[in-house]
Amino acid sequence: MSFFSLRKFIAVAALAVCQPFVSQTAAAVLTVNLPDFTTLVDKVGPSVVNIRTTSRVGSGAELRGLPPGLDEGDMSEFFRRFFGIPMPGQLPRGGGRQGDQGKGGSRNAPDDNQDNSEQSSGVGSGFILSTDGYVMTNAHVVDDADTIYVTLTDKREFKARLVGVDERTDVAVVKISASNLPAITIGDSNKVRVGEWVLAIGSPFGLDNTVTAGIVSAKGRDTGDYLPFIQTDVAVNPGNSGGPLINMAGEVIGINSQIYSRTGGFMGISFAIPIDEAMRIADQLKTLGKVTRGRIAVAIGEVTKDVADSLGLPKAQGALVSSVEAGGPADKTGIQPGDIIQKFNGQNVDIATDLPRMVGDTKPGTKTTITIWRKGQTRDLPITITEMQPDKVTKADQQKKAPQLKERASNSLGLAVSDIPADQKKALKLSGGVQVDAVEGPAARAGFQKGDIVMRIGDTDITSAKQFQEVAQNLDGSKMVAILVRRGDNTQFVPLRPRVPSDK
Repeated sequence: MSFFSLRKFIAVAALAVCQPFVSQTAAAVLTVNLPDFTTLVDKVGPSVVNIRTTSRVGSGAELRGLPPGLDEGDMSEFFRRFFGIPMPGQLPRGGGRQGDQGKGGSRNAPDDNQDNSEQSSGVGSGFILSTDGYVMTNAHVVDDADTIYVTLTDKREFKARLVGVDERTDVAVVKISASNLPAITIGDSNKVRVGEWVLAIGSPFGLDNTVTAGIVSAKGRDTGDYLPFIQTDVAVNPGNSGGPLINMAGEVIGINSQIYSRTGGFMGISFAIPIDEAMRIADQLKTLGKVTRGRIAVAIGEVTKDVADSLGLPKAQGALVSSVEAGGPADKTGIQPGDIIQKFNGQNVDIATDLPRMVGDTKPGTKTTITIWRKGQTRDLPITITEMQPDKVTKADQQKKAPQLKERASNSLGLAVSDIPADQKKALKLSGGVQVDAVEGPAARAGFQKGDIVMRIGDTDITSAKQFQEVAQNLDGSKMVAILVRRGDNTQFVPLRPRVPSDK
């Protein structure tokens, strides 16, 4: 017993002696592995600039009177992008997007007794592209500004000339009259790896030369904008917009552009524009003052797994054509609503948002091939790319009201339909289809609505209400079927499982 107790005592003592040593060793290893950003900041810091914008206001203009750093700019941009509304308490002024407010509007505040006085309208960030004075930033930082001021880390301030902006990618280039500037080193955003350390330098809330660090948390993040974003957990706040995202080699790999937040401040997720895409835009802005993009004139949607399964597609990929602009390139080449675009110029379209990027990067006038899936078959169609014009105002929905209920939706799909009047078909440019008068059962659960137009069931084009009933009666209740539906100006497939006879 005494021997056992001694062994136990020795073991406990050894553990007590070793534990601090193990903890200290682990702490030492952990400290060694943590990155040191001081050298990077010394190298890159001088290439980062502060951007201040001003605008002219007429007599009787009212000051915002909101807290410094929270009254314009990225805060306003945040509410516009994520909620589609102006920032609460913001007074309308002149229209358009504005830059990042960070100084509280105290500098150059307008005198209500003077016309065309200069008022601070925003503060953001940017970085020097070349030694001769080209600076890159976000479009929303400088767009609609009357005067742009660029301040370097050595406190020199220059009035900048706007070279060009591209709102689709939120990229802008300005030029200052200076030479021998510390240009930033351009990296390769295609080599970015999830999990690698990155840092941001900018002017959050107007606080110049602020450095924050984190890791890349995702790549190719689709937020609905024109470009796929680099997602990080780097703290980015109002005023950081336009600043660089830097890798451990001291290279810029992205432009800090957006945050995801419910409060207007950083909540752990920020987004940066990949520098490869931004440089392509910058080169065009410097050369032409604008960006030229290709278009094929279609509206597209996602191909879900249910749609893919119901159409017999091997996997859910591609872009579903929901509408085709009359007289556009796609219309001329024979593309129809309901087609699934699988390839463009020989490149696979994996997700719907790949297509506008591929087409946009194609020079107008280029002749290429587009591969579609239609009724179980693939087709290669020749197409000529045209130039994208400024966005048009959306036309009002011209669809007439649905007629009164004519029959109960007693078929396997849960849809009651009727023939579309000839004049309505002509107005909607339809050659077939039937109009939904009532919805129940499977169709109601799938989201059908009164007034929808059914264009196709599976691979069968629908031309009349009578034919619709015949097709619906012969559907297999054990398999999903894809219904091609038009609602307003959009067309999409809706997967639906017909009910078996016992459900009638």
